[in-house]
Amino acid sequence: MDSRTADPTESPAPRKPRYQAIREQLQQEIEAKSFAPGQRLPPDAELANRFDTSRLTVIRALRDLEQDGLVERKAGSGTFVRSAAKSSHYVFGLLMPDLAEGEVFEPISRGIASAGETAHHRLLWGDQFTVGVDRERQAEELTRYLISRKVDGAFFSPVELTPHQDDVNRSIAADLERAGIPIVLLDRCYMRFPERSKHDLVGIDNRRAGYKMTTHLLSAGCRRTAFATRPGAAATVEFRRAGYREALRAAGLPNYAGLEFEWDTADVETVERFIASTRPDGIVCANDLIAARLQHALLKIGIRIPDDIRMVGINDVKYANFLPVPLTTLRQPCAEIGAAAMSLMLERIERPNMPTRDVLLDCEMIVRQSCGTLPR
Repeated sequence: MDSRTADPTESPAPRKPRYQAIREQLQQEIEAKSFAPGQRLPPDAELANRFDTSRLTVIRALRDLEQDGLVERKAGSGTFVRSAAKSSHYVFGLLMPDLAEGEVFEPISRGIASAGETAHHRLLWGDQFTVGVDRERQAEELTRYLISRKVDGAFFSPVELTPHQDDVNRSIAADLERAGIPIVLLDRCYMRFPERSKHDLVGIDNRRAGYKMTTHLLSAGCRRTAFATRPGAAATVEFRRAGYREALRAAGLPNYAGLEFEWDTADVETVERFIASTRPDGIVCANDLIAARLQHALLKIGIRIPDDIRMVGINDVKYANFLPVPLTTLRQPCAEIGAAAMSLMLERIERPNMPTRDVLLDCEMIVRQSCGTLPR
């Protein structure tokens, strides 16, 4: 008898979902040739009976096998085992904790999916993240799911604005590395500058974006240009802030310290105090969400945009043109970012020892009323 006893402080291993266990069992049988290529699997109801579960659970398992390229479901005919030639394409996992909340990530995901479909690769979205639910826990669970599916690579946008984001992101990357799964980072690295992970990254040139938008306000006549963000923002915001500072220095306006503004978006009184004490004539917002909330706060306290304060954002989300004062911003090339990410992934798989690369795309400026440069 084993004399060792379990540590009562040790957390039990998370229980494997039923559909996942069914998928793994069927995969083993397919790989062991229990079902030959082209052979029809038992009907859904028969499989549900065999595994003592619901038909919906079986269908989910079969859909996962289909995404892996192991089976093909034909309407009205059933589920058939694919031939080896048909199942040789890659299956990639998508790990985007901000997908449900950030408008930029959804079109980037579509860009990745479109690029993959062109080459007959598949994108495994996994369970979608739910707004308001612990994103750290969801990200860790999805990581385990992608590892269990033995994906050929993972597109990872690190967790942002959570209590333990740095530790969680490092843990996720380490788990994927141990599983031998290549990673392409989207939008940002999970390590703080000047540290850099060993994984390829694709996004926009955030420093250039901050510089470009600040220069635009300076050329519009602003001389007290502020930079607005929220506490705990991602590393991308720090690069945008660096670009803002460089633009002020280049214009001979180095006194930026008092004009950098971190704001809890629920606190209008803080905005009023900041405006009264610093008297900015322009504000570069770290992203369009900050710009939208700050615009509403400014209008609430009687500040006219752009007459009293000119304003710009970064990202060009869908609602930017529908704010009370349409927002001047930079448009991220989301489809191109997705295509570049797929290209990086395929190159990394083919040449795993290549040096780590950053692919940074430029953005198009979209000029609207908020910056005050459009003719009235």
